[in-house]
Amino acid sequence: MPTAARRRLPLLVTLLVAGLLAALVVWPQLIGAERWQGMALLISFRAPVAIGCAALAVVAGIVALLRRRAAVALGLAIALGAAALGNGAVLLARGFGGSTADGDLTVAVWNTYGGGAPPEAIARLVRESGADVVSLPETDADAAAEVVGILERDGIRMTAATVDAAPGDRPVPTSLLVADALGPYVLDPAAGSTPGAPSGVWRPVDGTGPTLIAAHPLPPLPFIIDDWAQGIDWVAAQCAEPDVILAGDLNSTLDHLSGLGRGGAAVGECRDAAQQAGAAARGTWPTSMPAALAAPIDHVLVGSAWIVRGFEVPTDFDDAGSDHRPVVAVLSRR
Repeated sequence: MPTAARRRLPLLVTLLVAGLLAALVVWPQLIGAERWQGMALLISFRAPVAIGCAALAVVAGIVALLRRRAAVALGLAIALGAAALGNGAVLLARGFGGSTADGDLTVAVWNTYGGGAPPEAIARLVRESGADVVSLPETDADAAAEVVGILERDGIRMTAATVDAAPGDRPVPTSLLVADALGPYVLDPAAGSTPGAPSGVWRPVDGTGPTLIAAHPLPPLPFIIDDWAQGIDWVAAQCAEPDVILAGDLNSTLDHLSGLGRGGAAVGECRDAAQQAGAAARGTWPTSMPAALAAPIDHVLVGSAWIVRGFEVPTDFDDAGSDHRPVVAVLSRR
């Protein structure tokens, strides 16, 4: 092999191997890796990954400049830089915005961290957002009833419902608050639930109004990742009709939900409210990280009967006791 070719070989090999890994970090959906153990957690935090790749690219670039024949360092700098730019481009495309608007229905989600956020804070969220429907993962029946009582004293009438964990599952209930103006709702036990943590499907008693779903799949952690995958598949299965609104802590970003949509929708036949509003990169968990760096795992999904008018991730509840930020979506009927 000629000398020049031998010198280029380490660079070419590094670019090939590191480039493939960079592509995987930017878009694991290429090979279905978004649901792999490890990758599922990594891809939840695109912004920190982008920053980390950029920092490592700078270090590798400096090494390449200071050392002779530093082909490997140069190849790593190029691949890491590409990974940083790729992740940044995905985040910018999804958007860090958020807006408020008038609409027909306001839906809020807040995982209260097993009661970490007190009923008074939940009531404040309802008052300030004007929410008609509130999905409350990790909120028990007593706390939900207390919220209803606080709101009633303020002239806001809502009804609470709660689904408890099945025997052997995580002991974290999921509650739903529905404005009395929407009429009575009843839990549909035939719809089932997400494995390991409770979710529920509520339908209007008189058949008029949207189907409401409060969802909370397990997180993609070791030993329960199959339950997590089945949970997000259950979520997609619920999005099978136009007049449906699903809200909850899905423990998934748009990356994990990729491939579950039909007909141009994000999940099943539902669209993601944050994505529609250009705010799908704003993170909701954990509150210890800025919204620009956190994982956007709390969602409002809507069927084709609904238009997204606005979406926001309030940060003024970060000290309320939960490790999640709430999300608020404003919807209108088509």
